[in-house]
Amino acid sequence: MAAESTVYPAFRLGESRFDQGSFYGRLRHFLDVIDPRTLFVSESRLNECVKLLEHFKDGTLPAGVTNAQLWEAQKVKQAILHPDTGEKIPMPFRMSGYIPFGTPVVVGLLLPNQTLATTIFWQPTPFSKFFQGYMGAVSSAVTIAVGLNILIQRAKRFRPATRLLVQRFIPFPAVASANVCNVLLMRHSELSEGVSVLDENGNVVGTSKLAARRALLETAVTRVVLPMPILVLPPMLMTVLERLPLLQRHPRLVLPVHSLVCLCAFGLALPLAISLFPQNSQIHIFQLEPEISAATECKILTYNKGL
Repeated sequence: MAAESTVYPAFRLGESRFDQGSFYGRLRHFLDVIDPRTLFVSESRLNECVKLLEHFKDGTLPAGVTNAQLWEAQKVKQAILHPDTGEKIPMPFRMSGYIPFGTPVVVGLLLPNQTLATTIFWQPTPFSKFFQGYMGAVSSAVTIAVGLNILIQRAKRFRPATRLLVQRFIPFPAVASANVCNVLLMRHSELSEGVSVLDENGNVVGTSKLAARRALLETAVTRVVLPMPILVLPPMLMTVLERLPLLQRHPRLVLPVHSLVCLCAFGLALPLAISLFPQNSQIHIFQLEPEISAATECKILTYNKGL
């Protein structure tokens, strides 16, 4: 039991078992969230987890249930079921499905010798329910990617090898701009309406436009950092790996190696990026509007950053 308590603290329903006040704690939390093993959880196992958490909530927990079992049950439930509707989230739209379902797109983006058609085809389509955000993000990505490709193809100073190397880095500014554009278009109403700020007891003090501005900035930074290791590291590594005698003798191995490199970069980038800022960020009262400062005695308020 002593060994378990050091790994699994006392169970807290709806909370993370890792310290969300530190980057390392948030990193461990999101590594748990994106665990692809939850994609293979059976229906019966899911129902067991849901019932176990209901027993905990009702105070009717069977004897012998450990903190480890409770934390695992909560992990499974949060990975599969929508927090508001309680319905199962389709696999590609789960956090645990982000890497396995997104890696083929990353591989396609970073394929060498891209044509105009393949450049447009492989631009990521944000899973957005609002057409405005979707169109704005895709339009910005395609415009930047196609524009940079045309400029590089017309650049006479570049040698063929240099041109190929530079072309491999084009997806990063295209995807990063699309991500930022998507955040601004999807959440622009928050800038005019504000977001809720809460006191230490979780009570809503008011809505703040200044907190909304900071939340959007943090989210935009996260969206820019996210594709950086995915779309920058693989081109650099593949430039070196393609010179190895093994890949030169067996060119058919280039695509599998390329895919593996992209998968590893994707697995590294996602938890690192979303761990940069706490989900519930803190802001000092003097950084908010005067009317909010006057409405509470708390010095530090919190707001939900979003993803």
